[in-house]
Amino acid sequence: MDRTNVGFIQDELRAGVGVGATAYGLGAGLFFIGYALFEIPSNMVLERLGARVWLTRIMITWGLVIVAMCFIHSVWMFYVLRFLLGVAEAGFFPGVMLYFTQWLPDSSRGRAGAIFLGGSDGAAVVTGPITGALLELHGIGGIAGWRWMFALEGTFSVVVGIVAGFFLVSRIEDAKWLTAEEKTALRAAVSQDQEERSRAPRPRGSGFSSTRRSRCSSASSSR
Repeated sequence: MDRTNVGFIQDELRAGVGVGATAYGLGAGLFFIGYALFEIPSNMVLERLGARVWLTRIMITWGLVIVAMCFIHSVWMFYVLRFLLGVAEAGFFPGVMLYFTQWLPDSSRGRAGAIFLGGSDGAAVVTGPITGALLELHGIGGIAGWRWMFALEGTFSVVVGIVAGFFLVSRIEDAKWLTAEEKTALRAAVSQDQEERSRAPRPRGSGFSSTRRSRCSSASSSR
């Protein structure tokens, strides 16, 4: 929701801040630039600090950036905050996928991934009605509806991030809701899958080296 809600207020941004069509397109694209630049570093930090710290940090930080967007007063501020939103959210999706590999055996991970992706699609469905309802707050307290939208949706993300911090557990060994036997069995299943994946042979003739060899062969035969 926080990523796509800006698409519902393009006219409001044009009227209230002067964000025209070109500026809006650039700002929308800056999100993905920030996301792409920091996606890999974000997941490296997640591997070191654990999901409980890093995934909740991502949720809280992007919520704070969304709240800050209710104070936009210039095109450049729109650019900066869209870029920072991408930076804040970077690594969330692959981080969740990595988290699944640390907690779920292969037989269960596909189902968990489908539920996660379904939640993302569900958010896309409800974003419109929720955003429309928040825009109806226009004028309350002398504040524009789109500013209310950013403030409330961003605050919700911060609250969810804080609450998640009390429930997320980085390691199987720290799960208080599992018995010692369940922890041992789950850890053994996950470790076995990880070991099998590490021993699986890579298909020969794939990747960059294969492409390079085929190009060299073509070049040699053409001489």
